[in-house]
Amino acid sequence: MVISVRQQGNTEGTPVRTVTIKLPDILALRLKQTVARRRATQSEVIREALEAHLAAPSMGSFLELAGDLAGSLREGAPDLSSNKRRLKGFGR
Repeated sequence: MVISVRQQGNTEGTPVRTVTIKLPDILALRLKQTVARRRATQSEVIREALEAHLAAPSMGSFLELAGDLAGSLREGAPDLSSNKRRLKGFGR
């Protein structure tokens, strides 16, 4: 990632950083279409998308989401992930 600092831009007089990113062709095309439809700059659209993404609450890890279910089964083998005998043939 390339980052440089400049003292002017469309961010109301505050110093801004220039960040260079690489996008897959399909994402670059979607960005270009959004810019044209909204009559905005790429920077405006990317800043708004980044702000929205970073402001959204985190979903958490799978364990956090299913934490109340972890260890809730009373039956079944307790060593499914560590017993080599039970892992025989797994992934084939």
